[in-house]
Amino acid sequence: MERGLDVFFEGFLRKESVFFDKRALQSSYAPETILYREEQTKQIANILAPALRGDKPSNLFIYGKTGTGKTLATKHTTQKLIAIAEREGIPLKVLYINCKLKRSADTEYRLIAQLARELGKAIPPTGLPTEEVYRLFFKALNKQKQNYILILDEIDQLVNKTGDNALYNLTRINEEDTRSQISLIGVSNDVMFVDNLDPRVKSSLSEEEIVFPPYNAMQIQAILKQRAEVAFNKDVLEYGVIEKCAAYAARDHGDARRALELLRVAGETADRKNSKKIGIEHIDEAEEKIDRDRVIDIITTQPKQYHLVLYSILSLHPNRGNNLFTGEVYEIYKSLCNKTKTSTLTQRRVSDIISEFDMLGLVNAKVISKGRYGRTRDISLEINGDVLSKIKNILEDSIRV
Repeated sequence: MERGLDVFFEGFLRKESVFFDKRALQSSYAPETILYREEQTKQIANILAPALRGDKPSNLFIYGKTGTGKTLATKHTTQKLIAIAEREGIPLKVLYINCKLKRSADTEYRLIAQLARELGKAIPPTGLPTEEVYRLFFKALNKQKQNYILILDEIDQLVNKTGDNALYNLTRINEEDTRSQISLIGVSNDVMFVDNLDPRVKSSLSEEEIVFPPYNAMQIQAILKQRAEVAFNKDVLEYGVIEKCAAYAARDHGDARRALELLRVAGETADRKNSKKIGIEHIDEAEEKIDRDRVIDIITTQPKQYHLVLYSILSLHPNRGNNLFTGEVYEIYKSLCNKTKTSTLTQRRVSDIISEFDMLGLVNAKVISKGRYGRTRDISLEINGDVLSKIKNILEDSIRV
C-alpha cells in the first residue's frame, strides 16, 4: 500500500498539468490592473488620500453583492496608499480583519484583542475583562502619533455575531483623548445592512458610501481571460469554456469570484482525468460540485440564530414535506431556543431570516394572504437531498441539540 502511494505521488510530479500558475484563479490573487473598477477605485483613493497629509479620512462603507470586487479594490487601493506613505515617511498603518473568520471576530473581546495584537500587544484569547482589552488596544494605538485605516471585511457578519456595540466603540475612538486617529472601512455583501444598524453607529460609520454594481457577462469574460492567461498553459481551454463560466456567474448576479472558482475546479477536474484540455464537460462537473459545496459553506458561516431557524424548518420537513408556514416554524424555533437557553427573536425577525434564506436559495418562501388573518410565508426547502444529512449534522453541532 505504501509503495502504491509512493508510485502515485511520483507519477503526479511527472504528470503534465493544464495549470501554469493556479494562484491567479484564487480570490486572494491581486492583478496589477483591476478591470471595470476604475471608478470605484478612484473614489476610494479620493476618500483615503487626506491620510497622506496627516488628516483623518472619512469613514467609508462599501457594499455590493458577493464577487463584485469590493475587497480586491479596497486592498489594491490601500496597498498603493501605504507604498506612498512608506516612501515619504508618513506615519500610516492599514489593519485588515475578515469578520467572517470565527476566530477573529465572533465576540467583541476577540475582535479588539485581534486588533491589539496587530499593533504588537500580546493579549490572551480569553480571560480579561472586555474593558481591559479596550484599554490595552487604546494604549497600543497611542504608542506613536499615527493614522490608522481599519478595514472590516464582511462587517455584517460581525454585527450578526456580536451586535453593533464594538462598531459603536470603534467609531467613537477619535472622540477620546488619543494621539492617533482611526478611520473605518466597512465592507459588506448585504446592501440592506446599513439600514439595520443603531442610528448612532449608522451616522458615524456611513460618512461616505460606495456601491459596487454586479459585473455583466461580457465583463466577467474579460476578467476570466485576464486571469486565464496567467493561470493556464497555452491552448488548454477549449472553445466556449470562458463563455460558459461567464454566463454561469452572470446568472448568479455577476459574481466574478464564482466564475473564477468554476474555472479553477474545472481545471482540477481535467487534471485528475489526465486531460490535456479543459472542455465544457469539465465545467458541468465543476458546477455540480461547487453548488453542493456552496450550500454547505453558506450554512456553516451563518450565525446561531439562523441555524436555529433553519433547523426548525428541517425538523418539520420530513413529516410535512413542503408547504410549511411561518407560524409552524416559529413554534419549533421557540422550543429550540428554550432547549438551548438561547434568546428568542420575534416572529417578524424570524420571518426576515426566512426571507434571507430565500435570497440565498436555501428555501422558497412565497408570501401568501390569509385574508383577515394576515399574511404568512409558504415555505419549501430547496436543498438537495444528498446533502441534507450533512447539513443537519452541522446545525446540530452549532446549536448543540
